[in-house]
Amino acid sequence: QVQLVESGGGLVQPGGSLRLSCEVRGSIYSANTMGWYRQAPGKERELVAIRGVGSNTRYGDSVKGRFTISKDNARNVVYLQMNSLKLEDTAVYYCKAIVRGHELWGQGTQVTVSS
Repeated sequence: QVQLVESGGGLVQPGGSLRLSCEVRGSIYSANTMGWYRQAPGKERELVAIRGVGSNTRYGDSVKGRFTISKDNARNVVYLQMNSLKLEDTAVYYCKAIVRGHELWGQGTQVTVSS
C-alpha cells in the first residue's frame, strides 16, 4: 500500500527553524508532484509550497522568502525548510503527492510556534 510518511514537526520559538520531511513509501514510481499544505484551527487548508515537474515550484504568499521546498527524486522525498517562523505558522502540515495520477495525503504533522 502506497503511503506518505511525514516527520519533523514540533514546538519552536518565534524566529526559529524546523525542517519537515515526507517520503513516499510502497511505490516503485516517482511522485511527479510533491508539496505541503497546512491547516490552522478554524481555517481552511492552504498551500504552503509545492514542487512539480521540471522543478516548477510555487509558494503560498505568507511563506515566500522564509520557507524552501526541495525534492529528492531518487528517494521520493520532499523537504520543507522553514525559517523565521512566526506565531501564525502554527498549524497541522500535510504532505501531498501525485503518483501516477493518484493524489495521496499524509496524516499531518503538528507545527507549533510559541514563546
